[in-house]
Amino acid sequence: MTEIAADEDAVVIVGSGAGGGTLAYELTKAGIPCVVLEAGPFLRNEDYHDNEWVAFRQMAWLDARTTSGSWRIAKDFPVLPAWIVKAVGGSTTHWSGATPRFKDYEFKTRTTYGAVEGATLLDWPISLEELAPYYDKAEIAMGSTHRHGRPPLPANNNYKVFANGAERVGYKLYATGPYATNAEPYDDRPASIQDGFNFQGDKNTSKWSTLVREIPRALETGLLDLRPDSHVVRITHDAQGRVDAVLYVDKDGGLHRQAARAVCVAGNSIETPRLLLLSESNRFPNGLANSSDQVGRNYMRHLTGSVYARFDKPVRMYRGETMAGIIADEAAHDPSRGFVGGYYMETLSLGPSFLAAFAEPGGWGPDFAEIMDAYANTAGMWIVGEDMPQAGNRITLSDTVRDQWGLAAPNVHFDDHANDVAMRDYAYEHAQKLYEAVGAVGSHRTPPYPSTHNLGTCRMSERPEDGVVDRWGRAHDVPNLFVSDGSVMTTGGAANPTLTIVALAIRQAEYLAAELKAGNI
Repeated sequence: MTEIAADEDAVVIVGSGAGGGTLAYELTKAGIPCVVLEAGPFLRNEDYHDNEWVAFRQMAWLDARTTSGSWRIAKDFPVLPAWIVKAVGGSTTHWSGATPRFKDYEFKTRTTYGAVEGATLLDWPISLEELAPYYDKAEIAMGSTHRHGRPPLPANNNYKVFANGAERVGYKLYATGPYATNAEPYDDRPASIQDGFNFQGDKNTSKWSTLVREIPRALETGLLDLRPDSHVVRITHDAQGRVDAVLYVDKDGGLHRQAARAVCVAGNSIETPRLLLLSESNRFPNGLANSSDQVGRNYMRHLTGSVYARFDKPVRMYRGETMAGIIADEAAHDPSRGFVGGYYMETLSLGPSFLAAFAEPGGWGPDFAEIMDAYANTAGMWIVGEDMPQAGNRITLSDTVRDQWGLAAPNVHFDDHANDVAMRDYAYEHAQKLYEAVGAVGSHRTPPYPSTHNLGTCRMSERPEDGVVDRWGRAHDVPNLFVSDGSVMTTGGAANPTLTIVALAIRQAEYLAAELKAGNI
């Protein structure tokens, strides 16, 4: 691995997940040296534990966070509003693998939906047509099943129940993918061994992550200086307002400075705005790149919820892939249902220990025991759909809580929009009808888990006053500062976001490489 001197102006990438890891590979492949600063350790696939809570404590970002708002997460999980990873590879080492694309109208929701009271809808400054070639590149890189000749994953029992229910209620658009988990060997990764334990950590390496693909390949170029256990605490700038360095602490608390020619922040939609807010200065008194007061606002986390159904015979949902099927019939915009936007249904299985914690937080007594006693006979699905951006849903700095470095912890404030509530109620009802159609003897509506799809907070906009970054993810206020993760999403769409984050990062890398080589940065 190369070493880049601390006083050498480098391209510095903060974070190594879907956005940061992809950007690092694309830039080093183009001959551009990069420093990647990752807050967590360099865990390898063989280090993961096949035990839900042990793996959680090994991988999850557990630094101090606070929560407010009327969402149930604030009551159920007040110190864990989001469930993301702090390790090399970021949250690509803890994800389902689902890779649907955004639909065309989801890039222009303000135009399509019109004004929705209380929502800050805005059209993206880019279109599906513009992003489509990068979706192709992302799907090929990730090995998405059902795409570009990649074969589908086999159906497991949880999917068979799900698909039979879909057929009986009249759905047409259901399949075992697209997923970025290999059904057969591809791109130097093996086929899935259907071990039922690759959602949080994947010892087998059959599922795509930047840990198994982009980071090793970037290291092979000899142009990547990867520094794990390096938590960035501030971005500094020169007298002209251009970023010139980052300050970070190592695992022992030692403070370091890395000079920067450009900085790309990819710390997820909570840590990215937090870092910009912590980087305030006399020139940027409200936070770096925040003249619009949009940094941290419009936090989205996708409409989510789960339904677990009980049957009179064993299903054993835990066998095979954790998430192994998608129904897309409800993903289209159809306001006759009583809400704007759409949602997907996706199979999901939790192990007994996670199900006990998340099926009904705080649950107790006979009703809760009935859920757990039926574990072997249970089928499950997750509901994921578009939630409305709202200016008041935002990341701010806590006035009272500090992290282990003495920095203000982020506070995550969220209130459900009435559209979110209407969509979730509709989705719960139709998920239960699906299971009833194949003989379920009972079912349970599980509330949202701590957020895994964290979006918005540095949104992309045509006009500087409406957002934080432009069509390339470049800060409106600072010409050599980029945001490279899901923070840039103007609206959230219904699709799981990782594919879109990777596509945007490939596109941004192409632009940034051209600007660097032209001497414009």
